[in-house]
Amino acid sequence: MRLNMKHVIMFKGGVETLEFFSVEISRYLPEDEYDVFWYDLFMSESSFVHLLEIYNTHKDEEFVVLTFNFEGLEGETGLYQKLNWNFWDYSGIKVVNIVVDHPLYYHKYLAGRPKNYVQIDIDKVHMEYMNRFYPDVKTLFMASAGTEVNKDRKAYEKGVYIPVKDRPMDIIFTGNYTPKHILRKQIDNLEQDYIDFYEKVLSDIINHPDMTIDEAAEKHLREEFNDLTDEQLCNCMPGMMYADLNVRFHYRELAIRALVDSGLKVNTYGEGYNYIVCEHPENIIQHGSANSQQCLDNISQAKISLNVMPWFKKGAHDRVFNSCLNGAVCLTDSSSYLDEIFTDGKDILFYDLNMLKDYEMSGYDYKVIEPMIKRVRELLMDDTALQSIADNAYELCRVEHTWENVTYSLMNQGIL
Repeated sequence: MRLNMKHVIMFKGGVETLEFFSVEISRYLPEDEYDVFWYDLFMSESSFVHLLEIYNTHKDEEFVVLTFNFEGLEGETGLYQKLNWNFWDYSGIKVVNIVVDHPLYYHKYLAGRPKNYVQIDIDKVHMEYMNRFYPDVKTLFMASAGTEVNKDRKAYEKGVYIPVKDRPMDIIFTGNYTPKHILRKQIDNLEQDYIDFYEKVLSDIINHPDMTIDEAAEKHLREEFNDLTDEQLCNCMPGMMYADLNVRFHYRELAIRALVDSGLKVNTYGEGYNYIVCEHPENIIQHGSANSQQCLDNISQAKISLNVMPWFKKGAHDRVFNSCLNGAVCLTDSSSYLDEIFTDGKDILFYDLNMLKDYEMSGYDYKVIEPMIKRVRELLMDDTALQSIADNAYELCRVEHTWENVTYSLMNQGIL
């Protein structure tokens, strides 16, 4: 280890996807400027001992934490000890937390956040939430990013990715599915009035897919308590996890159902697709669970990659950029952010959640989704047109939407 290096503390052994993101960022940190310490959450006590040794040896040098979704900020053994002692406040190390879900999921940890804390959100709605309820927290917006499997040209030597005409899968979806009856267990032990309230919020947001979870929550809470303060409203937000999770899976099911009941086959990489209710489940080709690398490898074998946003209305999911960087045409609902950077039919394919809502309300009438299905079918039969969209998307995303871009942005802004 060289002297006067900047020490970056990152985490492994937690959520696989978050570790994958962390590794991607670490790849682009200049080795002559940054030394990465990998804190193993699975072996927190021994990792803390090692971290403390390094800190005591190099305490005159700069340290910074880079984490995702509060990993390392959740009371882990060693880092957090008796009498409310925690290593981050003891050392004064700056903690940079990239939150890739709505902050409402982390109400408890936001309350006990380190004193020297910076949060990065991947949806501007989430940033607005933080600015309103946690105005003292330095909060920045930074879009998510993707990973190019064949960047080193080891997977496919002839070019940056396999041409669409040579790809064995027509449509892929990567991610899990959880049905409502399982999610319902989150609230089944509540009093009936509370259950009815959360179901009303969920019904409203399903019927108004342009509405954010923040808007739906505030609307219904103020109907019950008109004089609610912002502090009280913030304290109520964690209960909206039920609606937030349900609505994303509800539309995930509708999108897949629309495709497979129209005769198109969708290859799923993730758990839970045996629960999808549809007329033609045989068109859901279930491959089971897959880690981040496996998802990327399989996206690179598909012509079209379906995305259903996890209710990001001013941001984007990494699945969009992963699709584009690996030569698959992304078929997705939109957001104001995606509308700014992509052009429908040129480098992406947009569909409307309102169309899926109407499809469900019509009793699953094919005529409602026919324009989308016809468009997908025609493109699957037109390799030239599909390849053009894939190529345009790749050129856009390789320049602006990779983890390399994220890393350099963090460095250039002085965050790392």
